[in-house]
Amino acid sequence: MASSSSSILPSPSSSISTANSQLSLPSSLWREPLTDIPTITLSPFLPHQLPPRPPQEAQQFGNGAPSNYRFQYSACTGRRKALLIGINYIGQPNQLRGCINDVANMSTYLHQKAGYRREDMVILTDDQENRMSVPNKANIMRAMQWLVKDAQPNDSLFIHFSGHGGRTPDLDGDEDDGYDDVIYPVDYRIAGHIVDDDMHSIMVRPLQPGVRLTAIFDSCHSGTALDLPYVYSTQGILKEPNLAKEAAQDLFSAITSYGKGDLSGMAQTAIGFFKKAAIGDSARQRTVMTKTSPADVVMFSGSKDTQTSADTFQDGEARGALSWAFIKTLQQRPHQNYLQLLNSIRAELEGKYTQKPQLSCSHPLDVNLLFVM
Repeated sequence: MASSSSSILPSPSSSISTANSQLSLPSSLWREPLTDIPTITLSPFLPHQLPPRPPQEAQQFGNGAPSNYRFQYSACTGRRKALLIGINYIGQPNQLRGCINDVANMSTYLHQKAGYRREDMVILTDDQENRMSVPNKANIMRAMQWLVKDAQPNDSLFIHFSGHGGRTPDLDGDEDDGYDDVIYPVDYRIAGHIVDDDMHSIMVRPLQPGVRLTAIFDSCHSGTALDLPYVYSTQGILKEPNLAKEAAQDLFSAITSYGKGDLSGMAQTAIGFFKKAAIGDSARQRTVMTKTSPADVVMFSGSKDTQTSADTFQDGEARGALSWAFIKTLQQRPHQNYLQLLNSIRAELEGKYTQKPQLSCSHPLDVNLLFVM
């Protein structure tokens, strides 16, 4: 079992989430080994030319959004920071085998192939003795704050989580299916899980236009683990919001206030928004009104919200299936567009696992652009 070096986390700046004490995790939500199921394997992608790089000018959301509400792709030429979390739940029921290996392999890939310096990585795994490097709830949430702190346009941030995920009843009405996606820290039985709403609030909402956050969630029920509203399948667009409905609401003025640092204005706008949201708006409308972002946030998840993710055995060691496939396909074909990368990942897993990795984004994504991070 691989172990890895770690960075010492800064002191917490604030308390973020209330712990759920004595949480019992249903066995149906664990990431479990899956048996091989024969399916048709996709043909490998054979690139003929390099996909276009992301444009640097501001982009309109379209689809009914106000013309002054825009997002910006990141060139990923600025500072790089990475947070890597791998939890095997050593000595606990339903222990995993590959998550610590996933983090070791991902850190090597990021350092050798993607320009991330070791000193700009925080690594949390449950085989470490340093208490600040243990992936408990407090350390994970503090590390998420560290990841996005002081991020500037064209910076490239990266978060990788390999461990157990699950679902919990949605308490704020922002999920279509009535469930929030959650991840389980090593101390979940005492401290509770971490909900997708909290992860979005910490890592997505503070980001400026042009900041890239790339997220890899290799866990069960992880399809919308960051609550990103644009979801893509191997055929392209799968789900996108109708922003024409949002234009009549207070979303865009709230985001404008936030971008200008006008927190008081944002607070007043948010009060008005939530009053409206409480009176009969659909879960989908509320999600989009709070979860779109002018930043450049892209996530690959190990499975749909309703699926489990698999531990696998590849290249002589236990791995998470998505973590392994993501690294392998980029090592073999580093210059793919987003749609090609998603198809390549799925092709690696097809015929072996039933899970279907997903791609989601904080803004409308041109899936024909070159994947950069």
